[in-house]
Amino acid sequence: MTPTVSASGLSLHYGRTRALDDVSLRLTPGVTGLLGPNGAGKTTLLRVLATAVPADRGAFTVLGHDPGSSRGRQEVRRRLGYLPQTPGFHPDFTAFEFVDYVAILKELADRRERHREVRRVLEEVDLGEVRGRRIKKLSGGMRQRVALAAALVGDPGFLVLDEPTVGLDPEQRMRFRELIAGAGEGRTVLLSTHQTEDVAMLCHRVIVMAAGAVRFDGTPAELTARAAGRVWSSTEKDPGAKAGWRTGTGSFRNVGDPPPGAEPAEPTLEDGYLLVLDGSDDTGTEVAA
Repeated sequence: MTPTVSASGLSLHYGRTRALDDVSLRLTPGVTGLLGPNGAGKTTLLRVLATAVPADRGAFTVLGHDPGSSRGRQEVRRRLGYLPQTPGFHPDFTAFEFVDYVAILKELADRRERHREVRRVLEEVDLGEVRGRRIKKLSGGMRQRVALAAALVGDPGFLVLDEPTVGLDPEQRMRFRELIAGAGEGRTVLLSTHQTEDVAMLCHRVIVMAAGAVRFDGTPAELTARAAGRVWSSTEKDPGAKAGWRTGTGSFRNVGDPPPGAEPAEPTLEDGYLLVLDGSDDTGTEVAA
């Protein structure tokens, strides 16, 4: 499948801090999850791909366009939808006015066509009935949906979402998952999140980053398989485990290298993620950074 995004050797430093370290990836249609701890470089990578900041080294294309030139950057931005981690809203704008403002920035010049598009995306995120309400009077979940509507204006081929479910309650997060899954039909979505359950439920592929580098790139099933045979239950926390916690049943769930005779437990995507961050694969060998 022809990739929507193809990046090679992206590197970026902030002073002595290495934010991106030779990152290469290819993104195809569907939802790709981007996992990693705070400071892993996820937001920096999203900002580079969204043409918000340039990389020090490396190159990438989006839908065949190279943002290295002014014209290429303009073409990428016309085909890009970006929801940053902290969207900036003018509190006195209504939902309609804010999305309309973004539509103007995306060069939707015809007023009638633009307003039709604004109404379409607000309906798509289930905000049609409150489009005339001021943003400062909307709930946190509704504000996130306004930001998503703005990202969807113009039917972009590449959608970049930075922590869109952070701070949402379970019902709001479930609703947002529905919206993201729908957005991934027929377009490429890159979803940065700390929620491993979002990745397990939404994504056909997952990338794990740490210290500015890609540590894993594969399917959620392959990430889960990293923990096969390395999760076990016990009556008390195993001191040799890399991670362990008491479950609701009172037993302990341990992740790492099980002792002889340990009672195995079914691995999860989160278990595989923890082991990748720890720096070992399913055989206990080091993973190349």
